[in-house]
Amino acid sequence: MRFAILGPVEVHTDDGTPVRVRERKVRTLLAVLLVHEGRVVPADRLIDDLWGEGPPADAHAALQTKVWHLRRALDGAEPGARDLVVSQAPGYVLHAAGLDASRFRALVAEGRLDEALALWRGPALADFADAPFAAAAVAHLEELRLTAIEDQAEQRLALGGHVDLAALVAGHPLRERLRALHMRALYGAGRQSEALDVYAHGRALLADELGLDPGRELTALHEAILRQDPSLDPPRPHLPEALTGLVGREAALRHVRASLEKVRLVTLTGPGGVGKTRLAVEAARGHPGAHLVELADSDDPAQAVIEALGLRDESDLAAALRARRTSLLVLDNCEHLIEPTAALTAALLRGVPGLRVLATSREPLAIPGEHAYAVPPLDDGAATLLLTTLAPGLAADEAAALVPRLDGIPLAIELAATRARTLGIHALAERLDQHLLSAEQRGTPSRQRTLRAVIDWSWDLLTGPERTVLRRIAVHADGCTFDAAAHTCAAPDIDLADTLARLVDRSLLTPGPRHRLLGTVKTYCLERLDEAGELAATRGRHAAYYTALAETADPHLRGPDQRAWLATLDAEAANLRAALEHAPAALAHRLVDALAWYWFLRGRLTEARRHLSHVLGQGQGARAAAWQAAFTLLSGEPADPGAALALFHDDPAGLARAQWFLAFAQRGIGDTTHLTDTALATFHELGDRWGAAAALSTRAAKALLAGDLTSLHDDALTSLDTFRTLGDRWGRTRAADHLATHAEITGDYARATALRTEGLRLVEELGLTSEMSWRLSGLGRLALLTGDHERSRALHTRAKRLAAEQANRPAEEFAQTGLALTARRQGHLDEAEAHLRTWLDWMRLLDARPGTALVMAELGFVAEQRGEAAAALDLHLQGLAAARASGDPRAVALALEGLAGAHSLAGRHELAARLLASAAATRQAVGAPLPAAERGDVDRIESRIRQALGERRVEAPPLDEAFALAEEV
Repeated sequence: MRFAILGPVEVHTDDGTPVRVRERKVRTLLAVLLVHEGRVVPADRLIDDLWGEGPPADAHAALQTKVWHLRRALDGAEPGARDLVVSQAPGYVLHAAGLDASRFRALVAEGRLDEALALWRGPALADFADAPFAAAAVAHLEELRLTAIEDQAEQRLALGGHVDLAALVAGHPLRERLRALHMRALYGAGRQSEALDVYAHGRALLADELGLDPGRELTALHEAILRQDPSLDPPRPHLPEALTGLVGREAALRHVRASLEKVRLVTLTGPGGVGKTRLAVEAARGHPGAHLVELADSDDPAQAVIEALGLRDESDLAAALRARRTSLLVLDNCEHLIEPTAALTAALLRGVPGLRVLATSREPLAIPGEHAYAVPPLDDGAATLLLTTLAPGLAADEAAALVPRLDGIPLAIELAATRARTLGIHALAERLDQHLLSAEQRGTPSRQRTLRAVIDWSWDLLTGPERTVLRRIAVHADGCTFDAAAHTCAAPDIDLADTLARLVDRSLLTPGPRHRLLGTVKTYCLERLDEAGELAATRGRHAAYYTALAETADPHLRGPDQRAWLATLDAEAANLRAALEHAPAALAHRLVDALAWYWFLRGRLTEARRHLSHVLGQGQGARAAAWQAAFTLLSGEPADPGAALALFHDDPAGLARAQWFLAFAQRGIGDTTHLTDTALATFHELGDRWGAAAALSTRAAKALLAGDLTSLHDDALTSLDTFRTLGDRWGRTRAADHLATHAEITGDYARATALRTEGLRLVEELGLTSEMSWRLSGLGRLALLTGDHERSRALHTRAKRLAAEQANRPAEEFAQTGLALTARRQGHLDEAEAHLRTWLDWMRLLDARPGTALVMAELGFVAEQRGEAAAALDLHLQGLAAARASGDPRAVALALEGLAGAHSLAGRHELAARLLASAAATRQAVGAPLPAAERGDVDRIESRIRQALGERRVEAPPLDEAFALAEEV
């Protein structure tokens, strides 16, 4: 049975047959039950909603009659459906699993906005618009709809689409986000003056209606439009620019683009060099959200997608793509990774609605829904045109004579054109006769034999030093710098700079500063390197060079040069992975140890764990084992730090770093005070100022959980001062965040906001996306406390998206808890509960007691606000147990406040008053009384108690007595 309230109230059977509920009072009963979405509605409330101030003499009997009529209507349409309406004290509940409002929320949460908004058939509860019972639900649903429309508009604008929001802005003139999106749409369409007029009109309305100025975001957008900020321009696809026109592919281009409109996976197949990549890139230019993912130098398609999109981890790549709103992935050169690429593509198409994939491969991916298109060779006319375009000195008839020998393969044509410019037509024709036509690779198609002959011919034209450099440079993944080439390719008799320049001139190597080989040429050169017996030695030099680079970079990642060295390691990510793959065990252990802090700063937890597992499989290493345990904990999974620490021998510096980082990784899990204090003592002994600052920052976090606000402030301040002296921006933002937390607890929201804003700026400068999520959530908490619920929701939503992109589960949980706090304070209790329960099992698995205590308290308040005293009591008792186990007196006080609310709701007002007094005393004892902005729950509970007891005051019992009293029922 399907129920609908996003429009007039409707009921349909599962096969779409309408269910008639003709009597007005019965339809009203149905609407009231649906509005409560699966929660029990008290009989007295139903009577009031149906009859208002004029109920019948025997109202309860009349209500039972209406319930009987509703059950009969449902059962008549679908036998057994009467059981959906259940009598449950103190009233009735309708189990409407197929309610469109619930489906709408789920689709919005998944980012499927078009589907979600398509569920609306008009104003919510349109046929009960004037009914008092519908007012709150209609307002809430309308707010969700408008937010979804704004999200949809933002999504479409981000992809370069067009949106028309004029009518909505007219209907909701004071909604600033909507006005901002309308301005962006107008500006993106080239209508700058109209965008400025929309701002001016909104500013006047705000002043006249509310006496306010526009918010900072709207003002900033206005200023950006005035200066024509390039960041406001519609997005372009993330594709390489073409250096020449696409010749002879008009029909193929139309076919591929038409296919992408009809199906979600198109694979371009054909031999190497036929032009699959070029055709795919041109076909993708019509998609503003397109990203090219080059797989030629990759051994992991998921990792390649992550890097192409600038993501940080792959644990939930589908969620990351949904968050980024990626519309098209161009997966280039899949053939050497056909099976993992096929599996990844199938998973992404299932998990990312609206995503399309355009792949190039020498064979189809062979998964359901694929449209394979064999890219044909160029016909003679197009091949001649391409050859004369690339070699302007060739006459058309001379080019036409050469074309049949090139088999219509664009790469062969390009290489032939390169030689034609230097050899001339006759010498070129002679070389083609000797190489392209005669050289063969048996067992492969003819065009592949011809293409290999072209590369053979180019190779034969090289000098000995050129061949040496070209084959050795092929060990680099994603190109290399001159310095890297010098370490891997040089020989005493080679002038490397001159040799590289000649290879660039021959179009076998791209110009610097990073030299790259064409994919097919690289494969060819690796074979030549193996034939020369140099493969292992060259890979060894490659691994040694990049290990030295990483070890040079590592200390600079903890000081003023963080930004520059992060960029260096980013550029060499593919080479560093290649080095790890081929390095001997001892070198691999050095390399992962040098890269671990880089992986942490970049949020690449899964990549780090994969490489650490590989080297640990080659033999035990204390540092690698410690890094692995810490990264596992940071990923939100349990690990045993003690086992890793037991491996350290005669390495006090390494042990101290491991102790500190493992303590840092376990924030909110267990007691790591001993680890932190031991590490801090060693750092002081060794004169390691960075380590001491890091340990003090972690100790400040532990002081927060113990309710020691003085230590929290002092340790964080000392840590911040040291990190400032050292020039470490990561450390500064960590320490500053602890100081912001102290300011938040003491009610100094302005200072807390300033500290967290500065912290966000620092991590944005460094590109530390994983840290951005924490900082945004922290600002979201402050927005919530200052009453700016919309800003709080926006900040927490962005933080959750960033955390999900990197599979950073602790940060994602923190952000979603913030969304729950915001939703509850806005009165959206179902939404708050859904957010909270998402993480409860995960917290219990990790024994994360502080987090569990907060979640149980929030769930308890949700139950209390619904009027469910027994459920609230049970939830708050569970929260009290977690709070006591955590040792955090502020968490204990929160649990006691929640228990006071549950007991007062059940009529035990004297007991509730004593529990509130005990909670207040507990907070006062640690110097953290509730600021006014955080007293909402306590004020509500106190008001209920005063109504029963008047102004009579009660004494605060000792904590042990309060705990015993709390459990009395």
